[in-house]
Amino acid sequence: MEAQNGRTAGGHRDLDRVDLRLLEALQRNARSTYAELGTLVNLKPPAVHDRVKRLESRGFVRRYAAQLDAHRVGYEMTAFVSAYCAPDLDYDAFTQAVQAFPETLEVHSVAGDETYLLKVVTRSTAHLDEFLTKLKRVPGVARTRTTIVLATPFERGGLPVEALA
Repeated sequence: MEAQNGRTAGGHRDLDRVDLRLLEALQRNARSTYAELGTLVNLKPPAVHDRVKRLESRGFVRRYAAQLDAHRVGYEMTAFVSAYCAPDLDYDAFTQAVQAFPETLEVHSVAGDETYLLKVVTRSTAHLDEFLTKLKRVPGVARTRTTIVLATPFERGGLPVEALA
């Protein structure tokens, strides 16, 4: 559906340069004050407040969170786990089951041989083994394949929204 200005409703075309700069700044530091954000985009704090609230209400900002250091809090391993599922899998039940596991950070439905790709964190290889045992007990999981992350030399930690301008 087209909006009155010829832009796609709900898409990035509904964002102007100021909105994109605000979103980029919020990704870098969600605790920025409206005054700090205003300095970046040449607006007064009340105008920034209105824009941020509008971006939130329109769903461009899903949530605010602190990004923790996994190793410092005790999660020594990150792994990507491919779940190969049976054809009769109950997708909603699977998703609910794996998101209930505290080790699960992300669940992606993917194209290819596997059905889902999960990003998980564990304290150790023994903890990873326990997680995989729980995962294999989820109805519809036929088998898994695990890739252990040795190092993460680069992680963006946000979307490249300013590149949309």
